[in-house]
Amino acid sequence: MLGCLLRGGCSPLVCLLALLLPLASLQRQSQHGRRGHAVRDRPKLLLVSFDGFRWDYIDRVPTPNFKIVMNEGVMVKQVESAYITKTFPNHYSLVTGLYAETHGIVANEMYDPALNRSFSMETDSMYDPRWWEEAVPLWVTIQKAGGRSGAAMWPGSDVKIHGMFPSQYLQYNASVSFESRVERIIEWFSAPKEEAVDFGVLYWEEPDESGHIHGPQSTYMDGVIVGIDEKLGFLMNELKKAGLYEEVNLIVTSDHGMAQQSADYIIELDEYVSRDLYTWVDKSPVVGILPKEGKFDEVYGKLVDANPNMMVYRKEDIPEHFHYRHNVRIMPILIEAKEGWTIMQNRTEPFMLGNHGYDNTLQSMQPVFVARGPAFRQHYVKTSMRSVDLYPLMCHILSIRPLPNNGSLLNVKDLLSLEPTPPVPSAPPRVNNDSSYAPVVGSVLGVAMVLGFLVVYIRQVTLKQLPSLRHRSREMSQPLLQGDLHL
Repeated sequence: MLGCLLRGGCSPLVCLLALLLPLASLQRQSQHGRRGHAVRDRPKLLLVSFDGFRWDYIDRVPTPNFKIVMNEGVMVKQVESAYITKTFPNHYSLVTGLYAETHGIVANEMYDPALNRSFSMETDSMYDPRWWEEAVPLWVTIQKAGGRSGAAMWPGSDVKIHGMFPSQYLQYNASVSFESRVERIIEWFSAPKEEAVDFGVLYWEEPDESGHIHGPQSTYMDGVIVGIDEKLGFLMNELKKAGLYEEVNLIVTSDHGMAQQSADYIIELDEYVSRDLYTWVDKSPVVGILPKEGKFDEVYGKLVDANPNMMVYRKEDIPEHFHYRHNVRIMPILIEAKEGWTIMQNRTEPFMLGNHGYDNTLQSMQPVFVARGPAFRQHYVKTSMRSVDLYPLMCHILSIRPLPNNGSLLNVKDLLSLEPTPPVPSAPPRVNNDSSYAPVVGSVLGVAMVLGFLVVYIRQVTLKQLPSLRHRSREMSQPLLQGDLHL
């Protein structure tokens, strides 16, 4: 190019364009390369929940597939779920890292006095985004960071939260088999690079349903547990068939455990207080009581010492370690049954031989936790963790910045492989990759080359117009040109 200029073979404008066009092309190639690199190298993570799978089920009967995951990865013996130990609150805690009082899904059945609306997991009220938008689930966070997510029946994943569904999701339908759910998840992870999901969540209703009906101590549960282990084996085989087994980080856990109940351990509220004085908001073993206007003192007074097998709290007196005070959806009076006891209004209501929702520090309420994959250590056993610690761990694995949460990565970082992990960005990367350094580098190079072009061009013009300057010594000509250009 400079040779062409010196020979006078092209105009200055043509030369300038010839210099800048390659720079623009280089910048585009660099940006395209960053996008391809981000898609290719983004870690993969699949979170699986077997509802109500208690921590000790894996040692109760042969569970070879759980043992494979443990031997190839990690296990945590004791996991403290969020209070209350119910399905919806804990599944939202797992994907937000927040206690129920903060993320707002405080129970399976709720009343919000600000909205003047009721929520039930059994009705379409669960699809109202207003119940969910006190927090941001991980599938929304990763999509805002430029990634993709897939959800197969996870509670809340078929709700448009903060204006966004998961990239791929299934509308909740309990009749859809576990195998069908797995097949869809595998499809989403196996899609072409630009379409494949990076984070997936998979939910299965068992062994919770059987645990409620038969109770965790029933021998019937042995077969149910074996069936869950076989389902895990099916998932692992499908990952292998798809070539994903060594690529996808797999976490298998649950929302809570299960406690045995007895028809001999029933508390009937009708014996102590009239139904006309309050509204029953959530079910046993933790019951929200909303007294009628002006009836708080009367209702609380009748309940507080009524039965030694239940604790009755004013909202402001709920123990701090439950993290279950600071939300309008938590009722003014909370009744908590002791382990194994059931609270009813009277015995005409349905009774279950197994239940959960009790104090989250009870061993019977603790879920299973095993994980394997490139991010995890091998054959490592950890004593304890909190379920809210899982969220910052998952964000670290996915290399995205976590939102404020109640968990701690330090509490669970020992689960991770000693291999280097990608650094978490200081801010969530945007899809358009504006954070690339290519524009800066291109601009600097462009300015430098244009200045160089001008130096050569002006030198040639000056030499042609001032012949006498050609005969001056080098010591005189260089300072003159430099002075004229203010270099």
